[in-house]
Amino acid sequence: MGASGFVWSADGVIVTAHHVLERDENVSVGLPDGSSVDAKLVGRDPSTDLAVLRVQGGLAAPGLIEPEGLKVGNIVLALGRPGKTVQATLGVVSALGQGWSTRAGGKIDRYLQTDVVMYPGFSGGPLVEASGRIAGLNSSSLSRGVTVSVPVPTIRRVVETLLAHGRVRRAYLGVGAQIARLPVALEKKTGQETGLLVLTVEPGSGAEKAGLMMGDTILALNGRPLRNLDDLLSQLTGESVGSTVPVKVVRGGDLREVKVTVGERQ
Repeated sequence: MGASGFVWSADGVIVTAHHVLERDENVSVGLPDGSSVDAKLVGRDPSTDLAVLRVQGGLAAPGLIEPEGLKVGNIVLALGRPGKTVQATLGVVSALGQGWSTRAGGKIDRYLQTDVVMYPGFSGGPLVEASGRIAGLNSSSLSRGVTVSVPVPTIRRVVETLLAHGRVRRAYLGVGAQIARLPVALEKKTGQETGLLVLTVEPGSGAEKAGLMMGDTILALNGRPLRNLDDLLSQLTGESVGSTVPVKVVRGGDLREVKVTVGERQ
């Protein structure tokens, strides 16, 4: 079965879902007139389930709508092309929310949920609002049990990064951690109820080189509190790779600060 995608820009850039692109070479794209053309993979970002292709020749790019232009209850269409012709399902925007992180650590700029039915082959296709503008890319792999779309700002950011670098840089400290409640005395002293208890430290990582140890509790990174894993992931952006940042930790009941150089996850 074929997968779906849509034209992102008139210079031949096409976006689709990462998980539906089964190979990196010998990819062909079906165009609206029924013809097929060869496409080259520009890059993938598994954490946001996006992949970017490029074909030769000019294409008609659709209009886009930002999440701020959507409201809960707006009518939307999910378009897919699992075969030779386009198919559609009708639904509404059922939830809008703030940014969130995927299970793979990707940053999605806004939460966009609909009640459209995602038939086989619809992943990678566009979510279209009533005026015909594209609101996002539909993905069946980012969330279980509900239909979510990758909104336009996330697509734009990932496409620009992949076109510039061919990959999306992923920052990491080199620790495995879980949320831990702080003792009352530390809670009063630091002003936060929880931190991240270090369970593992990867050999050769920035965390190990900085002297972080199992049993440490991380309270803040670069001056920003870390109350849960989402706080940590939101700060480990591609732009932070290579930077040396202060990390506030609790060790043996004492507060201390170490400097950690943020690494890049390969």
